[in-house]
Amino acid sequence: MKGDLFSSRHTVRPATAAGMTVENAKCVRYTVDGEMLARQGAMVAHRGDLRFERRGQGVGGMLKRAVTGEGLPLMTVSGRGEAWFAHEAQNCFVVDVEPGDEFTVNGRNVLCFDSSLSYRIATVKGAGVTGGGLFNSVFTGHGRLGLVCEGDPLVIPVSPQQPVYVDTDAIVGWTAGLDTSLHRSQSLGSMLRGGSGEAVQLMLRGEGHVVVRPSEAAPRKTQQH
Repeated sequence: MKGDLFSSRHTVRPATAAGMTVENAKCVRYTVDGEMLARQGAMVAHRGDLRFERRGQGVGGMLKRAVTGEGLPLMTVSGRGEAWFAHEAQNCFVVDVEPGDEFTVNGRNVLCFDSSLSYRIATVKGAGVTGGGLFNSVFTGHGRLGLVCEGDPLVIPVSPQQPVYVDTDAIVGWTAGLDTSLHRSQSLGSMLRGGSGEAVQLMLRGEGHVVVRPSEAAPRKTQQH
């Protein structure tokens, strides 16, 4: 077969080592030799002797899903082989988490990660249960984390002198050392008159970085009954 489709630009490269690599802008390849984790439904292709098993979220995860309607549904991939992961053709990135690091990320942006990483579900400080979707996954340990983002992310430095205010529907994640709280940028009178549509943001203060996607979360489709 000939043509641009079968050029080296689109053909996968031979694996050189176990673990996670970016195959192209829209896809992550994981060469599995043991076990790793990925979001359910994100596998687009695989080869070799691999097993895919749904991973439970535990009582805390079930409670969080019941409260917010959000979750981080995961599957365990084990064995020896290669798997490719993607999500709605979003851009893919790999983050190296080292001992002492802590990276907080929105569950909708998690694609896959090493089993050597630990994660927990946390509520954004200052949001409480009424914050709705302001629940995130906090990753620690040593390993690689694959993320997806609609468009090219913005990585904004945060300092004690210059806090950053982020739309709660646009935030991807942030590094350790940042304190969070909700900030209301409109007066009650402005809100009653219609306002700007950006009434509440997440304020991040401290020393670190915040990752933002260049779009707000798409509205959920209404379920048909």
